[in-house]
Amino acid sequence: MRVVVQEAPFDFGAEAEAFAVGRHDMGAIVTFTGVVRDFGKGGLDAMEIEHYPGMTQKALEAIADEARNRWFLGDVLVIHRYGRMEPGEKIMMVATAAPHRKDAFEAAEYLMDYLKSRAPFWKKEHAATGETSWVAAKDEDEDALTRW
Repeated sequence: MRVVVQEAPFDFGAEAEAFAVGRHDMGAIVTFTGVVRDFGKGGLDAMEIEHYPGMTQKALEAIADEARNRWFLGDVLVIHRYGRMEPGEKIMMVATAAPHRKDAFEAAEYLMDYLKSRAPFWKKEHAATGETSWVAAKDEDEDALTRW
């Protein structure tokens, strides 16, 4: 299991390849990458993500451990960035490896749902107009957790 919280961009292809290499006992590898998107509210200039380093690392490790306890997984990778990012930049990546695809897919979805709603990150949008606003929690993100 590898959990990384970093400011620097990551290379999705290199991370996915490194995660998959030598997985001869795993029949499924699922990857997901979250990207900063412009919601069209007058133009997003950037997204800024803040966190408390020790707290965030422990919370993400706990979420990844929970996934490993709930599904039969060979490995888990979570990368989450913080700092200022522009539309199109990668925010996070989740990868799961399992002998069978059902476990890999379900664990990846679980991780994504919990990272979206429970990971201790605070997001601020910087509009092209110069306005800034904190991103509020969404009911649909919380509702997604009810299936787990």
